[in-house]
Amino acid sequence: MSCQTPLATSVPQANCLDLWREKNDQLVRQAKVAQDLGLSLRRQQLAQDALEGLRGLLHSLQGLPADVFVLPLELTVICNFTTLRASLAQGFSEDQAQDIQRGLERVLETQKQLEPRLEHGLRGLWNCALHASSSLPELLPTLHHLAGLQAALWLSTDHLGDLTLLLQTLNRSQSGISEDLLLLLKTWSPPAKESDDLLTLQDAQGLRNILLTAFAYRQGLQELITGSLPRALNSLHEAASGLCPRPVLVQGNPQRALLYLVAALKGESICGPPLLEASRLYRQLGNTAAELESLELLFEALSVTPSSEAPHFLIEVELLLPRPDPASPLHCGTPSQVKHLLASRCLQTGRTEDAVEHYLDLLALLDGSEPKFSPPPCPPGPCMPEVFLEAAAALIQAGRAQDALTICEELLSRTSSLLPKMPWLWNNARKGTKESTHCPPWVSATFLLQGQAWVQLGAPKQAISEFSRCLELLFRATPKDKEQGPASNCEQGCMSDVALQQLRAAALISRGLEWVASGQDTKALQDFLLSVQVCPGNGDASFHLLQTLKRLDRRDEVTALWRRLEAQTKLPQENATWSLPLYLETCLSWIRPPDRETLLEEFQTSVLEPCDL
Repeated sequence: MSCQTPLATSVPQANCLDLWREKNDQLVRQAKVAQDLGLSLRRQQLAQDALEGLRGLLHSLQGLPADVFVLPLELTVICNFTTLRASLAQGFSEDQAQDIQRGLERVLETQKQLEPRLEHGLRGLWNCALHASSSLPELLPTLHHLAGLQAALWLSTDHLGDLTLLLQTLNRSQSGISEDLLLLLKTWSPPAKESDDLLTLQDAQGLRNILLTAFAYRQGLQELITGSLPRALNSLHEAASGLCPRPVLVQGNPQRALLYLVAALKGESICGPPLLEASRLYRQLGNTAAELESLELLFEALSVTPSSEAPHFLIEVELLLPRPDPASPLHCGTPSQVKHLLASRCLQTGRTEDAVEHYLDLLALLDGSEPKFSPPPCPPGPCMPEVFLEAAAALIQAGRAQDALTICEELLSRTSSLLPKMPWLWNNARKGTKESTHCPPWVSATFLLQGQAWVQLGAPKQAISEFSRCLELLFRATPKDKEQGPASNCEQGCMSDVALQQLRAAALISRGLEWVASGQDTKALQDFLLSVQVCPGNGDASFHLLQTLKRLDRRDEVTALWRRLEAQTKLPQENATWSLPLYLETCLSWIRPPDRETLLEEFQTSVLEPCDL
């Protein structure tokens, strides 16, 4: 700086102080002009120039002896420099912690009490500096501003104990009176800015609001992880409702950590809990309507076109939150992942029409982003073929069989390169060749669903043909050899032993029911017997077999099977430790016989009692 002050002068000349104040204000204006330029090289250059200007101004101020009259300016420059630097770097560094510490040391230098306090570290420096401000009220506003940056740094680095003590000191509380960080943040009331104050990029009140939102959200996530569901819901609700002005809540990139807002991205009112976390909590609490509403709002938020405006040069909420990763509750996923979750939950909860609409939207969304199918290294959740199969199952459930056939045909056409050479496979089957080939199980599932669609359309021949194609693949094709390496996620979709057994049973029962409908009980009997053999755990197969044996008047076999089924119903039911693909669960629900206990009672009356007479 061109303005130099003699070291012997305790108070800098007024014109030098005015020049420094003007320089600070000019650099702040430059940074604000830069942030309004949008994403451009010019913006970055202006911001970097402003940062270097603040660095140079701070160096000049700290090259002089610490002075009470200059300290408000010096601390303000530290705050502006730290804010701009953290914003450009998207994080805090050790250098910034040292800048804050140097500011505190300069305060204590004016009180001639620095040396004895250095041994107490940064916490001791804060206690002394805030105590000194009681006799230097002109320093109080800038000290609170600096304290806000210190709080942001400690929150971002998980130094919550230090942060608690700092807030207790700021609130003039005695240690131990309150250790509730959220309460301390609410209680903290930084001094209001005066009209003639120095310009700042972000004031203490703004930092307090950011800290409130960030900590409430972090606390809610932690309570969610530890299973404290009601407390988690309250904390997450507080993060988005009433703690902060709407501009604070919606700042930053809405497709990352700030997607916890329920209504901030949707309208003017802020009245709901965070989105993805709320949907999970509502699901665990059994509130399906609220869960689906949260997912719909999350999809809308994720679908918002990212603003072309560059972020402000401020300490923002995102800066204080952990980096999201796919395994974390912070991870909101993509629009297609959320849309799939919404569609599948509607299907699982019996909201069939809604499920259909969501699945069709999802397929259109995927079609726009992935025009050519290839088996991906999928993220958690179903891969592309399973999405098609779930959509087809939802359409059948909604009575739209023809549309379901279209979906299945589309899937087979997109994945034709992955399928075995069918004529070669059929030739081997006809010749009785035992050589097998790999075929993803979802191909068989596609034929199963096509068969169910033909059943709904009243075309038994086509239905039986599709069920037979499904069974040919299931019994002739085998999973990849383990020596060939791990299968892709798409191939693993329903390759557990349990799922394969249930898929075979579903195809056999479905074909058997068509034989029954056409009056061919003998053929139906073969399919039901085989389904019991391939999937002993499928009780539906046994009940269909029981009914068929009764129609064929095979009383001894009916009696034996009835006694076995009745004994099974009296055993304690164990919770299943496995899960099935959703499309398969849906398909199994269509072939499930009515209430089993009632059916057994009817058999006891109509078959067993006459036998006993």
